[in-house]
Amino acid sequence: MVDHLNKLVRACQENKPEAQRELYDMFKSKMFGICLRYAGNHDDAQDILQEGFLKVFEKIHQFGFKGAFEGWLRRIIVNTALEKYRLHYRQVPIHENMPEIEYEQEDDIVANIDMNELVKIIQDLSPRYRVVFNLYALEGYSHKEISEMLQITEGTSKSNLSRARTILQEKVSKYYFKSVRTS
Repeated sequence: MVDHLNKLVRACQENKPEAQRELYDMFKSKMFGICLRYAGNHDDAQDILQEGFLKVFEKIHQFGFKGAFEGWLRRIIVNTALEKYRLHYRQVPIHENMPEIEYEQEDDIVANIDMNELVKIIQDLSPRYRVVFNLYALEGYSHKEISEMLQITEGTSKSNLSRARTILQEKVSKYYFKSVRTS
């Protein structure tokens, strides 16, 4: 599989359309899932995916086969989502002085939620909360890194994450209790 992927990437570096199509088909579903987490809806996620793959094919000659191709691809897709976010939303640090709210994970509740419903709940977050939540909780960036990427303070990143978690916890609880009552 790795040998095939390396050959495919090399063919893409030579601008071979059939290789580009195969590479796109190989990763589009997984990358679309990432796009959905950052986008507010299906159409925006599709736009991010398309823009991201255009960048991938423009920059694929820069891939040096030193790390995992999928990680390189994922970083371009995430950065494309962040660029779209920066273009369309201005970060206003209105929550910078809010106290942090402790978050208690409800593993049993989350385990009972369908993945599509969970993505929809994340998509319902405001863009500022959704982006910070995705970068911190799902991509593993630190608050310092997030503050640099989004050009906000670390305090704003922390408070936005805290607020996102609170909102998600409330929505997940409502979903869980609604589904328990109807079953």
